Amino acid sequence: MNQYETVFILTPVLSDDQMKEAVAKFTKVLTDNGAEILNEETWGLKKMAYAIQKKSTGFYCLVEFKAEPKVIDTLETAFRRDEKVIRYMTVKLDKYAAAYAEKRRAKMGKKEEA
Repeated sequence: MNQYETVFILTPVLSDDQMKEAVAKFTKVLTDNGAEILNEETWGLKKMAYAIQKKSTGFYCLVEFKAEPKVIDTLETAFRRDEKVIRYMTVKLDKYAAAYAEKRRAKMGKKEEA
């Protein structure tokens, strides 16, 4: 199993509940196909560097997971089919990026405890 992270931007016209439902839908696609979710972060509504589909803001979400390579095709097909998704990008993490992600998660965990 390889380690991946995917970042996707959802349209800003969604309510918080709709945004959470969309994130849950994509994590369900991953878990249904045998992926192991390592981390899920919602970065909130952020301004984009340039307008996409005439929208200048979007809800940013990050999901880190371990999966087989064929799961990526299924996930990206789900992204393409959902009109709420403006952009997405999935990256395979090498051992250095995976170690950095682990350190970042540990650091985020300490901040949440404080």
